[in-house]
Amino acid sequence: MADHYNCAKCKDKLCMHKVPIFSSLDAEDLRKIMGLINHHEYKKGETLVFDGDEMDCVVIINEGSAKAYKNTVDGREQILYVFSEGDFFGEQNLFSGQASTYSVEALQAVKTCNLSRKQFQELLYSFPEIAVKIIVELGTRMTRLENALQSIGVRNVDNRIGGILLEFADKYGTKNETGTVIRLPFSREGIANYLGVARETVSRKFSQLENEGIIHSLNNKEILIPDMNKIESIAGIN
Repeated sequence: MADHYNCAKCKDKLCMHKVPIFSSLDAEDLRKIMGLINHHEYKKGETLVFDGDEMDCVVIINEGSAKAYKNTVDGREQILYVFSEGDFFGEQNLFSGQASTYSVEALQAVKTCNLSRKQFQELLYSFPEIAVKIIVELGTRMTRLENALQSIGVRNVDNRIGGILLEFADKYGTKNETGTVIRLPFSREGIANYLGVARETVSRKFSQLENEGIIHSLNNKEILIPDMNKIESIAGIN
């Protein structure tokens, strides 16, 4: 892990420009924050934080992506969130000093921008609109978790596969003349851990979708979806 201490290192990819919670700040306000930020770099597979760690900062993903997960009592990995560019974690520690409730591991090379708890609290007092946006983001995460828990008991596997493909298309998809290309953030096993199903189930469902022409594998990490409407139907949206 490498550390840097100058937000100018972000150059044209200044982290704050990409973070929704800072989007309401003007250039002058952003420049005030630049000097507060510490930078860290992680290799693929490296752990950013362990479950139970005491954290004293809020971590913003500047580049790359990472998974937040817990290990279940039977030794399985349950993926809770996928953090990508502009996402943040560590908000549990803003006021209560609560330890991290999950581990975070880099899915690829990751660069982060960190603000200490004290610095972030001062920002919230100076810019209440940031606090509002944090509440909105945390509400979105809570809804996503509730939907995921509900889907385990109610929605069938096809619905859940369709739902996760819609999520990935939104976060990692790019459109071209042939459809939507999604760069999958993790392997079939990772997708299974995200959905709470067996890896074989995910592999079988992906093969079925490919045989039906609904998805096309471009390589180990990328798939093409010619018609997103079909994915929405599988997810039970239409």
